[in-house]
Amino acid sequence: MRIAICDDEEKVREILLRKVGAAFPEDPIDTFSSGEELLKASEVPDILLLDIKMPGISGMEVAKALRERADKTVIIFITGEEQYVFDSFDVQAFHYLVKPFSDQKLEEVLNKAKELITKEKRQPEKKYVMVNSGGSHIRICLSDVIYAEVFNSKVIVHTTDSDIEYYGRLTELEKLAGEDFFRTHRAYLVHLKFVKKYDATNVYLKKGQALVSKQNYPKLVKKILDYNRREGLF
Repeated sequence: MRIAICDDEEKVREILLRKVGAAFPEDPIDTFSSGEELLKASEVPDILLLDIKMPGISGMEVAKALRERADKTVIIFITGEEQYVFDSFDVQAFHYLVKPFSDQKLEEVLNKAKELITKEKRQPEKKYVMVNSGGSHIRICLSDVIYAEVFNSKVIVHTTDSDIEYYGRLTELEKLAGEDFFRTHRAYLVHLKFVKKYDATNVYLKKGQALVSKQNYPKLVKKILDYNRREGLF
């Protein structure tokens, strides 16, 4: 895990470097004296301790620029003024430390940030597909797809919060979807994560249901068993 400290005051940088280094001796720590210097760095930090009031580019502007290229960096603002706390929400800041703060508080916040990063790194990266629906390009997150079906020459994708129609082939979506999806019928592709129950003719999902063809039923049973083993569900 890479930690960065950005503050225009050398004394503050030295104090933070000493404290953070003592708490996390195995993690590399970079220091920057300005927002410009930080944004030019080739390495993007996992955790950033960032002063808000700095000459030139402010900490808030640095955070906004960083968010455009690294949305997973955990940003912890450090400042002597509380008036900026609400602005920090706009850049999804993880925490807001107001000077003076104790070593215990700093370590507590850093530990929570590290836990968040570790948890996110264990999760598989989300996959998306782009479709053209009604003249608009829509990005669909595959982990949110419950099932897809063919109806009147269109593919209808049913997600957890919407239904999206587009002209295309279900076979193409099936290729992109991966092993957590199964084609139960020539007109249906289901996400095994959302299966609530099934029988020889239907799969009942979190939202809606899909047909099961006679020849695909034995394959469906095996796919569900394999999925459950993979996810440790029994």
